[in-house]
Amino acid sequence: MTDNIHADCIHLEGIRAYGYTGFLTEEQTLGQWYEVELKLWLDLSRPCQNDCLDDTYDYSSDIRAILQLIQTAKFKLIERLAGAIADIILASGKVEQVYVRLIKVNPPIPDFTGTVSIEITRTA
Repeated sequence: MTDNIHADCIHLEGIRAYGYTGFLTEEQTLGQWYEVELKLWLDLSRPCQNDCLDDTYDYSSDIRAILQLIQTAKFKLIERLAGAIADIILASGKVEQVYVRLIKVNPPIPDFTGTVSIEITRTA
C-alpha cells in the first residue's frame, strides 16, 4: 500500500452466488457456485468518532449488486468477473483500494473436486 491509502479496512466474506461465468460451454449453461471475499481500504475515522451510518461505507447495496452480477454475467474468464466486482466497489467513491478473491467452487475439470480462485487488488 502507498502512503495515501488508509490502514482502515472492512472485510466482507462468504458472499456466495450461483453463476455462469467460464470458458467451457458447461459453465455457461449449467453454471457453478462462486464465493467472494473482499477487503476494502478506506478512511473510517469519522464513523469511529460519530457513529453515523452516512459517514461510513454502506456495503449492503454493493453486496446485492455483486450477487446480481454473478447470477447474470456470462463472462468467459473469472478474471473479468473479479474485475467487474472491483469496479462495483470502487464506484462508491468511498473505497480507496479493494482486494477481491473470487473462488469458483467445483469447476468442471475431470477428476478435480477442489476450487479455483483469483485474487486482484485495485486502487481508485
